[in-house]
Amino acid sequence: MDYVKVLEELLTIDSSVPPGHNFEACMDYLQPLFRGVGFETQKIAIPKDKAEGRDGRFALVGHRRQLGKPRLIFYAHVDVVPAQGWDAFKPRREDGKIYGRGAADMKGAIPALLLALENLKDKPLKYDISVMVTTDEEVGQADQLRYLGQYLQPVAGAYVFCLDASFGYVGITNLGALQMYVTVKGKSVHSALSHLGENAVEKANRVVNALLELKGRVVQRKSRVETHPETGLKRMEARLNINMITGGLKVNIVPDECVIAVDRRLIPEENLQAAEKEIMDTLAAVPDVRWEVARTFDIPPVPPCEDPVVDELAAIIKGVTGQTGKYGEMGSGDLPHIVVDEWGGKEFGLGVIRSSCNIHGKDEFVYQQDMEDLATIITRFIGLPESRSR
Repeated sequence: MDYVKVLEELLTIDSSVPPGHNFEACMDYLQPLFRGVGFETQKIAIPKDKAEGRDGRFALVGHRRQLGKPRLIFYAHVDVVPAQGWDAFKPRREDGKIYGRGAADMKGAIPALLLALENLKDKPLKYDISVMVTTDEEVGQADQLRYLGQYLQPVAGAYVFCLDASFGYVGITNLGALQMYVTVKGKSVHSALSHLGENAVEKANRVVNALLELKGRVVQRKSRVETHPETGLKRMEARLNINMITGGLKVNIVPDECVIAVDRRLIPEENLQAAEKEIMDTLAAVPDVRWEVARTFDIPPVPPCEDPVVDELAAIIKGVTGQTGKYGEMGSGDLPHIVVDEWGGKEFGLGVIRSSCNIHGKDEFVYQQDMEDLATIITRFIGLPESRSR
């Protein structure tokens, strides 16, 4: 299999979300490739009410069943963030790198998986294997994952191998997330008559200051779970960021509304209810300010995956690359919560993402060698000893 060609053709499909118009084209491209490596496949149209209200959502599910063996499900997604300022959907190769939007996050891991499955075609496997290729990871896909569960049975007790992960070590947990919008209320009047109004932007400043004081306490919280040295951290850390403030209509109008967007990230030892209460208590303590809160998005944190298969995968990584580890990821996603809390499974990850790959940025790329190494690692992980010759 020319895995580089597969990636380049996948990169030419603009699967940006928003809007997410070309997801079916991605699945149509991938379906014969998975069939070609011995998988029974099904393209699934996701109902709008199971896709967070969005149209045109599709998934691809494939199976190579080995009944009686441990259950293993590979996870991938084809949606990418939008791109500006470069030819993001015209892939190019330079110095062992493949450039294009989504090359590392995370389309590059899909050809690596296909290459591993091709290595093991018609050979016995250690696991009862399925693959799910999804959409909308970048904007929220919890309902879609729940819907796909019926096509992946049994999911209870399954191992889920997330390919949307960093290269070189096993990702064993992620940060939880809580996003809230605080609307500070005021009363609009002409600026020259401001004594008759109530300035929502100025009052929002008091709220921001209170939240920043809370942030100072939140960021001191550190998990027992280590992070990879490339993060610049020793252990996972909690986060509270104010990432958007919008308010006001015109320079000579006292604003009657100001919206503050709060992004809270939780270490595995925290929980959503306590994090939300902490924010609400902080807001309630600000005097002489009227406000409303909309909680728009949340992902519960999960404990780290501690299982012998994780140790086995870490050892295989070391044998292939010379380096390894088991670390928490300083990112968030719906998958771990769905797998652990709702399916009763175990989730861990290995992909082709490196901090140097500039994911979500201009000139995103993936290292070709990392794709080859990932294919080798997966081959050794799922193949029986007599099946692993390449």
